[in-house]
Amino acid sequence: MNKLFFSILILSLLSGCGKSAIYSEYRTLPQGWEAHKPISFKYEVSDTLQKHNLFILLRNNDDYPYSNIFLITKMNFPNDQVVVDTLEYEMANPEGEWLGKGASLKESKLWYKEGVTFPNKGIYTFEIEQADRSLGKVDGVENLKGISEVGFQIEKK
Repeated sequence: MNKLFFSILILSLLSGCGKSAIYSEYRTLPQGWEAHKPISFKYEVSDTLQKHNLFILLRNNDDYPYSNIFLITKMNFPNDQVVVDTLEYEMANPEGEWLGKGASLKESKLWYKEGVTFPNKGIYTFEIEQADRSLGKVDGVENLKGISEVGFQIEKK
């Protein structure tokens, strides 16, 4: 009887500890992340009152050549409105150590938008595109190595 009680108690505690992720999905990039090829995620909204936090998820390995990353994001609303952002995130500290979690593959959970209320019901499309370029170069990196997966996550606030 005690084992059953403690098992139920532990399961209850574990289920209450996590964030309330309502959407989380990854796309694998086996050949690198090509420039001008955005990665898309679709999410259907039915609740226009709930606030959400939005995150970009990146998994990188030691082949990633930079200490930061530049991304262009688009949030496409069901009514054809589009919000475009250019973002920069640190990927390594000044000593060159990766900031993400994990051993050989680092996972970074990057803030995209906080406290978002979706104003319209329907399907929202989120596009993420890499916009890295080497120092002193005008043209961007055509095929960014070292980013093995790109993901998107939505959590209830």
